[in-house]
Amino acid sequence: MSATTRAARFWNRFGIEYLPLAEAVSHELPLKRLLRLALFQVSVGMAVALVVGTLNRVMIVELGVSARLVAVMVALPLVFAPARALIGFRSDNHRSLLGWRRTPFLWFGTMLQFGGLAMMPFALLLLSGAGGGHSAPWAGSFAASVAFLLTGAGLHTTQTVGLALATDIAPERSRPQVVTVLCAMLLVGILVSAVLFGILLSHFTVMKLIQVIQGAALVTVILNGVALWKQEPRAPLGTVYDAEPSFASSLAAITSEPQARRRLTAVGLGTIAFSLQDVLLEPYGGQVLGLPVGETTALTALLAVGGLVGFALGGLLLGRGTDQHRVAGYGALAGLFAFTCVIFSAPMQCAPLFAVGTALIGFGAALFLIGTLSSAVDVSGKSRVGLRLGSWGAVQASAAGAAIAIGGVLHDAVAHLATSGALGVSLADRATGYEAVYALEMILLFATLIVLGPLVRFSRTEANPASFKNPSRKEHLA
Repeated sequence: MSATTRAARFWNRFGIEYLPLAEAVSHELPLKRLLRLALFQVSVGMAVALVVGTLNRVMIVELGVSARLVAVMVALPLVFAPARALIGFRSDNHRSLLGWRRTPFLWFGTMLQFGGLAMMPFALLLLSGAGGGHSAPWAGSFAASVAFLLTGAGLHTTQTVGLALATDIAPERSRPQVVTVLCAMLLVGILVSAVLFGILLSHFTVMKLIQVIQGAALVTVILNGVALWKQEPRAPLGTVYDAEPSFASSLAAITSEPQARRRLTAVGLGTIAFSLQDVLLEPYGGQVLGLPVGETTALTALLAVGGLVGFALGGLLLGRGTDQHRVAGYGALAGLFAFTCVIFSAPMQCAPLFAVGTALIGFGAALFLIGTLSSAVDVSGKSRVGLRLGSWGAVQASAAGAAIAIGGVLHDAVAHLATSGALGVSLADRATGYEAVYALEMILLFATLIVLGPLVRFSRTEANPASFKNPSRKEHLA
């Protein structure tokens, strides 16, 4: 065998073994089709980057909107998070003359997202009074609320049904890797969009704001249209209008399955544990470690890099058959190390240690996300896929939104007590409020590991029940 042939075989084996993207590709879902389908995640990431990141800053600094009102507006999209279970259920049981179940919901979600983004710049100008017109005081708040609600409803619908469609198309053996690719594309969408929005709005004008947001609305339609094109096969049985099961009975059926509630509890606990610090990392770096604005902004890139590495490792582990809950547990363990680094960076005044902790937060959160989501996909099979994924999404998104609010309130309360001297001289420091949040996150991660433990044992028993029986001496010798 020639050296060239050996090298070719090595790199071919290397690609298959170490690249999650390669294992996600199959005859039913080739690479080009998979990447095209993943574009819906890019559009969702773009909306998240715009609403949570760019507009958050623009409304407060450039448009002069109160921070309290901005917080309410940014939180409005989370109102639809619990509805993800109902959206998934409806897409499971939809009957269409065209024989499609998922496509109508995906397109409807796209239109909602487009409508919200299209009207958003004018609603924000009305809210801030920057447009120069005269209107009732409530008109701006109402218009902005409608815009944010439409955007939130659209992205929740698109993401829930898009994941269900990917599960329908992908063969069972490659579903964990397909989920990995979709999650990574969401992160790519957030990163690329945040950078582009920052460049386009570096010299802020009202006209640029209108152009950027409405441009995002147009790109949403284009990306989702390309993603949907000829993805879902038409099923003749989809045109049969038979009796539809009720949402309550279907939800009761999946929550009564073995360990179902424990799975959702683990998702909620772990998501809260990783999300409490979402709005606190950059202020912590600035106030406690004295980092300049440029370096604290780079924390977002560190989180993203850690997340991409976590997704890659998660896909590799899942491709080798590692239990999904064990992968999620690895993520929780990484989170414990991460928050330990962040906490000790303050007394040591060590910015590199803080940077390591930040990257590990992204790494652990990605492992936890890919593990729990793969578990939901694996349990789904071909039964109630949308409802199961919608239930996972409802718990995950609701927990993340609640955690952000809880983290901010807890920090402010503890910081006030600490600086006033109510907690003693040793804790009268600006870092105390932040460290209280990080300590709570570590406690919740320990609780998450406790909840995940029986799930790992349950999965092993389910896969090989005989391996947990006491073997006879003859079997042992054999």
